[in-house]
Amino acid sequence: MTEWTNWRRTRELLTPTEMARADAAAIAAGMPGRDLMERAGAAVADEAAQLALPLSRATPRVAVLCGPGNNGGDGYVAARLLAARGLAVRVFGLGDRARLAGDAAWAASEWRGPVSSLRDYAPESFDLVVDALFGAGLSRDLDGEARDIVLRVNAWRRASRGKVVAVDVPSGLDGAAGQARGVAIEADSSVTFFRLKPGHVLSPGRQLCGDLRLAQIGIGPEVLAQVGPATFLNGPALWGSALPRLRMDGHKYSRGHALVVSGPASHTGAARLSACAAARIRAGLVTVAGSAGALAEHAAHLTAIMLAPCADGADLASILADGRKNAVVIGPGLGLGATALALVAAALTPAAGRGLVLDADALTLVANDVDALRTRIQAFGGPVVLTPHEGEFARFSKYLSREVESDSQPLDSKLSRARKLASATGAIVLLKGPDTVVAAPDGRASIATELPRDLATAGSGDVLAGMIGGLLAQGMPAFEAASAAVWLHGRAGDIAGRGLTADDLPGALAQALLTVDG
Repeated sequence: MTEWTNWRRTRELLTPTEMARADAAAIAAGMPGRDLMERAGAAVADEAAQLALPLSRATPRVAVLCGPGNNGGDGYVAARLLAARGLAVRVFGLGDRARLAGDAAWAASEWRGPVSSLRDYAPESFDLVVDALFGAGLSRDLDGEARDIVLRVNAWRRASRGKVVAVDVPSGLDGAAGQARGVAIEADSSVTFFRLKPGHVLSPGRQLCGDLRLAQIGIGPEVLAQVGPATFLNGPALWGSALPRLRMDGHKYSRGHALVVSGPASHTGAARLSACAAARIRAGLVTVAGSAGALAEHAAHLTAIMLAPCADGADLASILADGRKNAVVIGPGLGLGATALALVAAALTPAAGRGLVLDADALTLVANDVDALRTRIQAFGGPVVLTPHEGEFARFSKYLSREVESDSQPLDSKLSRARKLASATGAIVLLKGPDTVVAAPDGRASIATELPRDLATAGSGDVLAGMIGGLLAQGMPAFEAASAAVWLHGRAGDIAGRGLTADDLPGALAQALLTVDG
């Protein structure tokens, strides 16, 4: 019986290269490669049977499309086991079966039925397809016969009640980048092994995979130490132990003091959202600094948040001379003029131990000179978090494009782009989206998935920035703070529900926090 894992509770995401190393380590430790393939194929067969049996036909017809590598080998095992269960199975092979090698050749030899040419595959003759053509390590765009088959399978799936089960990843999907290599199978379910890959959770890979199924096939978790993964699924398993907890002997001063820098009058809502979020995520004290006109607007709305007069960069520097203000959020609603630029410069004044979140307008103000930003961050002395969405990230592209030209990675994925900016600036980079990536200068990265679509609303990012600032104020390490904020932001969105506005999110944070620390 297949051992399944709830993939949402795992931490590590393995690139195709790292997964190959995990396989090799398990084999070196005494697990035969054939056993790994047998267990992988069994997991695929279990999932295929679950999808096939409810279909209308008494004996479901299954087409297993096998490629020329180990992915195809898993398909041959699945075909044999599905036939043994009484399903009507037909195997179609890509390329010359005689050229299969190693465990894939063994698996093919164990299949006693005929193997038809892929050219003979007619989708309409089947109820379910097992896609075992290409695995996660595909390094080129699909063309020719393979491309044609992918397009035919997708057209059939859309036009019928048929189902597709992908082995490891849908054929054509890059397992490291989460992008299609020209075209890719659109699967109803994808069965992968030991650990997920980045391509399973990065868009559009997450959508192409359908339901994710994670099977354990005999690779022990001890091999992770040998593999040394640096990419992680964002969730409490990654950062839960670092999340600040309320202590019996704690008080407001022990939970830090977050400062949010406001924009001018009539542009104050974004800063208020950030400040409320910082307080809701349990920073001990929160202050909003702004001009006299801005503070009049804030005073009409805020009670638990303190206010501080701040007309310019000199005022902000004076406020920050108080080292107890140990986290700053600047950018939401800030503006782009000379005063705003001076405020950002003051926020970047060296201050050992203080955390800084640069969001929204602050990102626009610093994006034109990444080298200068890196110098400022190096001198700053504390953690800095950049929180761009794709449009804001594009403002850094003039610098990053030079890096892309010399990069050997075939696809410039969201993950690699976030890592490049983190490396270039020395900051934690949070690149927003349905697959939000948090990247650290040391190469660590987290990927969030299944974030609620309703978060794509005005002010949502301001709340997120405030959450990060609140966690930094409490002393949470910056990579973990940014990752935790992303996850909790998504959880708050789930709690607030459909039709949420950004105002709903801070109030939902209390319940979101209950899901991780009781």
